[in-house]
Amino acid sequence: MNLKSAFLGSLVADAASMPVHWYYDVHALDRDYGDFDHYLHPKNPHPDSILWRSSYQCTGAKDDILHDQAVHWGKKGLHYHQFLKAGENTLNLKLACELYRLILTEGEFNPASWLERYAQVMLTPGWHNDTYVEEYHRAFFINFGKGLDLTRCGISDFHIGGLSLVPAMLAALEHIGMDKDSMPREVETLVRGTHDHSSTLESARSLTQILLRLADGGNFQTLLSQLGLSNVPLSSLKRWEPMPDRQVVGNILSTACYLPEAFSAALHFSWKYADDFSLAILSNAKVGGDNCHRGVVVGSIVGMHAGVPPKWLRDLRAMEFLPSDIASGLSHID
Repeated sequence: MNLKSAFLGSLVADAASMPVHWYYDVHALDRDYGDFDHYLHPKNPHPDSILWRSSYQCTGAKDDILHDQAVHWGKKGLHYHQFLKAGENTLNLKLACELYRLILTEGEFNPASWLERYAQVMLTPGWHNDTYVEEYHRAFFINFGKGLDLTRCGISDFHIGGLSLVPAMLAALEHIGMDKDSMPREVETLVRGTHDHSSTLESARSLTQILLRLADGGNFQTLLSQLGLSNVPLSSLKRWEPMPDRQVVGNILSTACYLPEAFSAALHFSWKYADDFSLAILSNAKVGGDNCHRGVVVGSIVGMHAGVPPKWLRDLRAMEFLPSDIASGLSHID
């Protein structure tokens, strides 16, 4: 299976989750969006939004990452992604697309070049239309505004959003012909640049190993059992499989973004729905919480194992900005 399936799967899962991102009241989620099976526009008000408690003070041109969205911070009930359209990706996955294009253009992954591109797009007004900008972005650019070199601006962050660029990177490295043995080192360099935390790095290593093994073919559940990854709770995944998803992710596991628990939550959906991409990403979306970033893991794994159905790619807005052959050569997408 081509690693482009992992990248596209991550984009689809993020876009499908976007309207219900960071809902913690699942009754409100059901009331506002119903039992959806396609991309939706986000709605205001967002009953669980904590945007009103978030703050960010820019000091100059080197840390102005909110741009015209700054006026919405501090207000209650606003959706984190209020201006995005159905099928559009959130900020981290827009960055994933940017990374993919950069590697293809340069024919390599150059960490310094990537951090320069990251800063360039984040500091460009209108490059993205997201209202919310995560903590790690804010911390990174506060450091940049203080005069730190880009290579020293990252923080020790253990949110699952730190995995958002991994599938894109693997797909790009495969495209330029890098051998698979070299890819884990490149992924670690990427993640360490913004999320230098042991839990994030371990989860990134595990996701990388899983996706690279899936690229060689085989059954996801079988290879996961064989890999023996220390942060994969195999016995629990088997025990949780027959249980309602909202009992597993919501009661047993948190729906929040913190690693390593969020990685286990993502593996639950990947394991349970390994043969059905749509069911996997929609089930993940409908438990709420940080479903967008869990979706990167779910969508990439199940996209590799079962394929990404064409209906999801047709209305995925990122397809307009990716190379025209991004979906060519994919299999098992019926």
